[in-house]
Amino acid sequence: MFHKKMEKKIYGIVGLGRFGYALATDLAESGSELLVVDRDEEKIREIREFTDNAYVAPVLDKKSLMETGIQNCDVAIVCIGEQMDTSILTTLNLVSMGIPTVIAKATSAEHGIILEKLGAEVVYPERDMAIRLASRLETAKVLDFVQLSEKINVTKMRIPEPTIGKTVLEMNLRARFGLNIIAIENGNTVIDIVQPDYVFQSGDILYLSGSKEGIIKLNTWTER
Repeated sequence: MFHKKMEKKIYGIVGLGRFGYALATDLAESGSELLVVDRDEEKIREIREFTDNAYVAPVLDKKSLMETGIQNCDVAIVCIGEQMDTSILTTLNLVSMGIPTVIAKATSAEHGIILEKLGAEVVYPERDMAIRLASRLETAKVLDFVQLSEKINVTKMRIPEPTIGKTVLEMNLRARFGLNIIAIENGNTVIDIVQPDYVFQSGDILYLSGSKEGIIKLNTWTER
C-alpha cells in the first residue's frame, strides 16, 4: 500500500500507453514520487525500473483503485484515451475519491466535454503536439511553442535579424505585434527582467507571450 508523504507532490498515473509511459518516466527522472496503475502486468514490470509503487489492476473500478492507495496522491492523471468508457469511469472514480487534482487525456472534443463535466482538467496530447509542430513550421525562427489558451501562447524564438542593434523600446513589440518579452537568453545568461534600453544582440533567444497571430506577423515582418 502506498502511503502519502508530505515532502513533495505525489503523482498517480493510470494507464501505461505511449502517453502514460512517457509521462511516468519523465516525472520519475525529475525526482517526482509516482504511483502507477495499469491492467497489463508486463507494462507494470517495465515501469518498476522507475518506481516501486506500480500496481496491476485487472479491473479499474473504485475498489481496485483504492487498494493501490492512489487516493493519497496530490495529482492523478488518467492516460487512457482509446477506451472512452473506461477513461470516463476511471476519471469519475478518481474525482469521487477527493483527489485534489484529476487530469484526464481526451481523444476528441466530445470526450473532453464529458471529462470536464466530471470535474477533471482535460489535456489533448495529440492536438497539442500538432499545434506546436504547425506553429514551428509556420514561423521559421520559432524554437518552441506552448499554447496556454486559445489566445495566449508562450513562444521561444531566435532574435529576428532586423531587431539586432535596436532597443526593446525602439522595437516596441507589444504595440506592433501584441507580444510581451518574458525573458531573453544568450549563451549561459538569462535576463528575466528586460529593461526598455536593452539592446538586442546576435544570438539572443526571446521568450515571448502573446497570440499566435502576433508571432506570425512578427515573422512576416522580419522576412520582408
